Amino acid sequence: RWAETPTWQYFSGQAYFEHRLPCDATTLVKFRQLLGEEGVEELLAQTINVAAALKLIERKDLRCVAVDSTVQEKAIAHPTDSRLLETARTKLVQAAKDLGIKLKQTFQREGQALARQAGRYAHARQFKRMRRAIARQRTIVARLAREIERKVAHTGQALWQSLREVLDKARRIVAQSAQRGRVDGEPKLYSWHAPEVECINKGKARRP
Repeated sequence: RWAETPTWQYFSGQAYFEHRLPCDATTLVKFRQLLGEEGVEELLAQTINVAAALKLIERKDLRCVAVDSTVQEKAIAHPTDSRLLETARTKLVQAAKDLGIKLKQTFQREGQALARQAGRYAHARQFKRMRRAIARQRTIVARLAREIERKVAHTGQALWQSLREVLDKARRIVAQSAQRGRVDGEPKLYSWHAPEVECINKGKARRP
């Protein structure tokens, strides 16, 4: 836009219109990286000191600071119970495979079919059938978690530590999907790869 609009160039202080860009597009990024976090803080501090020295602001104005920030959505899918349970099943099977733990059954075909069924039942507003499919998914995930725990109990402590996080997440998803809400003492898990995510509002009908 700067190279095409004379108004931008006049606003920038140019006397004549030029087609070439005033700087490379990555200059600001490189400048910010060279400054680093400490440099930005120092720049902000010096800006405040100059404003205070010129009496543009008073010290009492700095007692309360309002911070404006832009909210960016996390890269997570809509957290349905069916999707979270299928993710938990996949992660449990993958973790057991990585550590050489042989499972009796992975429930891959049934798990994928149940996830599809739950989505179709929810779309058709057949909630009894949807809850039946989710209950079966919950049974599968709990069964896999118990089998892995039994087989890991006979191994070393290092193997148990590597599986602790996966088993804890799977247990949280099973518990919260059973009562469709927050489990006492634990925050609700909305995403497997981002457990720190919290739902801060309900959203709109067009965007849950």
